[in-house]
Amino acid sequence: MSRNPISRVRAKGDAFSIGFTLGRATASGFRQRVLGTEEFKALYARWRGSEYLRALESAARAAYPGFVREIEGIAEGAGQDFETVFLWNCRGDLRLPKHVSPATKAIAAAGCTTLLIPAEGDAPAIIAHNEDGAAEFLGACIWVDVEPERGPAWSSFMYPGMLPGHTFGLNEAGVVQTVNHISAQDFQPGVPRQVICRAILDAGSLDEAVDILKRKDRASGFHHNLGQAKTRRLASVEAPASGCAVREVASPRAHANHLLLEEFDGLEQTITLSSRNRQDAADRMIAEGALARGVEAVLFDKTTPIFCDNNRREDCVQTLATSVFALFPDRVEWRVHAAPAELDALSGAMLVV
Repeated sequence: MSRNPISRVRAKGDAFSIGFTLGRATASGFRQRVLGTEEFKALYARWRGSEYLRALESAARAAYPGFVREIEGIAEGAGQDFETVFLWNCRGDLRLPKHVSPATKAIAAAGCTTLLIPAEGDAPAIIAHNEDGAAEFLGACIWVDVEPERGPAWSSFMYPGMLPGHTFGLNEAGVVQTVNHISAQDFQPGVPRQVICRAILDAGSLDEAVDILKRKDRASGFHHNLGQAKTRRLASVEAPASGCAVREVASPRAHANHLLLEEFDGLEQTITLSSRNRQDAADRMIAEGALARGVEAVLFDKTTPIFCDNNRREDCVQTLATSVFALFPDRVEWRVHAAPAELDALSGAMLVV
C-alpha cells in the first residue's frame, strides 16, 4: 500500500459548487490533520475575530469575490464555519505567536525546491518541484481537476481545506505555476497570498500572471515559478508584499524558499538552514551536470537533503509530492511522484486552448 496516496478529484460548476466538492473531498483531512495542530490552534486563538483578519477578508472580497466564494464552498463541504477555513487560508499572512514551539516555527517556515530549465531547440521547457510541508499532510493531499463556469480549466495539488494554487498546478491556457514559501517580514493588510495564487490559475498568459503579482495590495508573498507553454517562456518571480522582482530564465536554475535577488537585500526575512542548504546543493548539482540524469536526480537527493524526509531526526517537514511539467507549444505534459519509490503516481497532458 502506498505510504502517500494522492487521490484525484474532479469538480465543475460555479465557484461555490467547485469549493464544496473540494471541501467535501478534504473534510476528514482538515479535521484530522489541521484542527489539532499547534500552528492552527495558535493562529485561531490569536487572530479569530480580529480586525486584521476582517481586513484580509475585506481585501479578498473586493479583489477576487469569486475565489472567496470558493473558500465559502470549501468551508461548507468540509462542515466548518467560513471564518475557520478562511483563517487557515491566511496562515502565511498572519504572524505566529512567539510562544509556539520551535518545531511549529520550523514547519511554518518550511518551503519547497523548484528547478527551472529553459527550452533548447525542439525540447520542452521544464518546471520541476518538490512540495514540502508538515509530515501530517502526507497522504492527506489531493490532485484536483476543475472545470469552472468561467475561465480556463485548471488542475492543482491541494492541501486539506486550502484554496488550490499555492503548491503546483497548470491551466488550459498553458500557464504553469509552482510556489515556494518565503518568510519575508513585510506583512500588511491586503489580499491573502493564497487568493493571489488561485488568481494565477485563471491567468491567460505568463504576462497576465506577473501582473497579478505586481499588485500593491498583497498581504504577504511567495516565490513563484511561472511558465507559458505557447512561448515556452519561464520566469522566476520573488513577490513579497512590498515588491515584485521578475527574472526570465535563460539557463537552468534552482530556487529554495528564501529571497535571493538584490532588490530585497534590505528586507527582513527568515532563512532556515534547510532552505540555505537546499539552495546551495541544487546550485552545485546543476553546475556539476546532474540534470543530464533528469530532474529527479536533483529533487530526490537525500544527502543535503533536497528531498525532505521526516524519518531523519533533523527534518521537521516532509516532501509531500514531486511534480514535473514539460511545456510544449501545444500542450503541457505533467507527472506527479508520490515519493522516490512511487514514481508517476499521477500523470497527464493538458492541451493548450
